[in-house]
Amino acid sequence: MAAKRSLWDYIKLQWHSITRIGDEIDTEAASEKIRHGINVKGTTVWILVCSIVIASVGLNVNSIPVIIGAMLISPLMGPIFGMGLSLSINDRDLLVAAIRNFLVMVVVSLLAATLYFLLTPLKLANPSELLARTSPTIFDVFIALFGGAAGILEYSRKERGTVLSGVAIATALMPPLCTAGFGLAGGNMHYFFGALYLFLINTVFILIATLVVTRSLKFQKVGEADPHSRRWGTISSFILLAIIVPSVISAISMIRQNNIERNVHDFIEENKTFGNAYIYDYSIAGGTAKILFAGELSQGDLEYLQKAAERHGINPKKLDISVNSFGAKADELLKGVYEKSEEAIAARDARIKELEGELQQAAGNAIPYTQITKELKYKYPSVSGLSLSRGSRMRMEGDSIAEVPVTNALIQSAEALSAEQLAEITSWLRLRLSDSTVVANNIVENE
Repeated sequence: MAAKRSLWDYIKLQWHSITRIGDEIDTEAASEKIRHGINVKGTTVWILVCSIVIASVGLNVNSIPVIIGAMLISPLMGPIFGMGLSLSINDRDLLVAAIRNFLVMVVVSLLAATLYFLLTPLKLANPSELLARTSPTIFDVFIALFGGAAGILEYSRKERGTVLSGVAIATALMPPLCTAGFGLAGGNMHYFFGALYLFLINTVFILIATLVVTRSLKFQKVGEADPHSRRWGTISSFILLAIIVPSVISAISMIRQNNIERNVHDFIEENKTFGNAYIYDYSIAGGTAKILFAGELSQGDLEYLQKAAERHGINPKKLDISVNSFGAKADELLKGVYEKSEEAIAARDARIKELEGELQQAAGNAIPYTQITKELKYKYPSVSGLSLSRGSRMRMEGDSIAEVPVTNALIQSAEALSAEQLAEITSWLRLRLSDSTVVANNIVENE
């Protein structure tokens, strides 16, 4: 038992040595940096405007690198850290200053983003990066909470690194404000309120992370909490709950939708071609999957498909199978079929012509063995056989090797052919075959 206790004590000692941060923390310097970072005046305002415009352009053209660059420039996190610190150390003056500067930043950001989207001539048909900022979930809460914790720990370190840059990217304060400006510019309140809700989530949970971490690190308090502060703490808890609940509901809805889409995709891949029918289109709306078949499906086929859907986790009541229901897509579908058929026919004809050309070339290169052998036998009665083969030989040229085409002619004869005869045969074969690469060799049968 004592050995186990010693091992446990060793593990705790090692864990404490790894996770201890007291020697790396300077709360006084961190507090001073946070107080300085809440100020919104002079160059800070113009840096904020520049970052908002850059982020708006990035969202407008669906460019993620541009959006990331804007988040790195943004000074928005300063007042949020200031609010969290002020609540932690009971500094009312800091809280008022942080809130005032935060509101100024939000107003300036909204005005700059709205003005940009009013003036830009670029209108996107599918602004995916903007849409991504209108449906926050509980996962955004986790990102803001842990991102804020990492940020305040970075502020508190004696030697600062690049963590704040990563926090600025992860918590994404700028894009939601730009999207809210896009909603104002276009009169789209879904964009406006959805983006503001995401911004509120990021702000509140960075603030909470700052509050928890600064209290854990025992930052020097300015005053003590009074009953009024405790009452505000209770009210804040209810506000916090009201902020979290919609994000949880949204996350559950997103997970369900994702599961439905994955199950429907698997079902379609398995049954894309079924019997005398095939799936040509599908859609998912309100949890119901509508599958459109072209061809013929019997009642037994439909029952099988219902069971197959159930195996893939799809409620049969949420599966709507339609056969030959082209509707408004009939012309478009038939046009697509014709176009694909024409493309296939054209590709097939081109391949046929290519193969015919190869056949003609092969036929042209074919050697008339029988006729040439007869002609050679007539000219040289001692010749008893002829073997012709096309190939190549390798020739060394310095450090490189060159491939040289050659047609080998192997001439069998009862008696050895003279050098003059062999040269005559070579010349005749080259002329007869229209091939200058012919090389003739003689083999005597008796040898």
